[in-house]
Amino acid sequence: MSRLIYPEDLDDLAVGAAILGTGGGGDPFIGKLMAQIAMGATGPVRLITADELQDDDFVIPSAMMGAPTVMLEKIPQGEEAVAALRALENHLGRKATATSPIECGGINSMIPFIVAARTGLPVVDGDGMGRAFPELQMETFHVYGVQGWPAVVADEHGQHVIIESQDNYRLEWLARGVTIRMGGHATLLDYPMTGKQYKETAVRGTVSMGLAIGRAVREAHRQRIHPVDAVCRATNIFTGLGEDQGSRLRIEFQNENLVAIKESERGQDVLATVPDLICVLDSETGTAITTERLRYGQRARIIGIPTPDIMRTPEALKVWGPKAFGYEDVEFIPLERKFQDYYRQVGVPEGKRIT
Repeated sequence: MSRLIYPEDLDDLAVGAAILGTGGGGDPFIGKLMAQIAMGATGPVRLITADELQDDDFVIPSAMMGAPTVMLEKIPQGEEAVAALRALENHLGRKATATSPIECGGINSMIPFIVAARTGLPVVDGDGMGRAFPELQMETFHVYGVQGWPAVVADEHGQHVIIESQDNYRLEWLARGVTIRMGGHATLLDYPMTGKQYKETAVRGTVSMGLAIGRAVREAHRQRIHPVDAVCRATNIFTGLGEDQGSRLRIEFQNENLVAIKESERGQDVLATVPDLICVLDSETGTAITTERLRYGQRARIIGIPTPDIMRTPEALKVWGPKAFGYEDVEFIPLERKFQDYYRQVGVPEGKRIT
């Protein structure tokens, strides 16, 4: 069922989305402020489920592309996303009936709320990644046959570029080049699709997941519960078992965390890989530490979050499994199979199996 999202709700979403960003996705802070300003002027935004879409509805996801740290110095103007939406609608000759995140992690959890607040459109509770990934073809939308173009890339000077492409991989290459020319970050709208296509290809409920994680962290501080434990309860995740003294956890990343490898005197053990989420949390606050903010001496706890089955099919793993990132000798093993004893204790989400 649909519900209203108020500006204060975005405080929780920012915390949850940073965790779901698996180290990447960008700090949601500036995006959150932009969305809260927009919602403060126009009122709350309606969050709808995918099932509330009609088959002939028209969904245009909205996002930011580029280096989020650039945004700290090159502040967005605030109207880019709406201008991009109108440009794409004019190009297509069709009005959007809803928007959605393309990824639920980091700053891209916020951009749709800016669009929705300024246009009156609802935000669909879902996305195309179930986390954050570095490239545009790394979407369930792409995996299951949605065309990513025409797309529009817009900057803070009122300029925009419409991209028609031969495939989604070429779309990534072209949009990335335009974003670089626009100063390192830009607003992006891509994967325009029908409501039927969205229902068939989206990872559902991820905005609600981000809100729930952020709320769990906030409530943990209020109730004096350890916030990392609170995140675990909200997400069905694993934490380390047994004594880890004398071992080291190495996390390799490309914008987002990709592989977590435990190194000890007994050798190496791959604990988790993409597409499952590998999240670095501050050990005291339970909030995410993104890759660009990692520093020597920080105290952190590493957790993993199992992805939905739609992200684990053979077709999906070809796009974002370990081999897609160059780890030819690493097989994807779902967390609930790797850590069977843990999941027998805490349970697994409906539809998943341990063995």
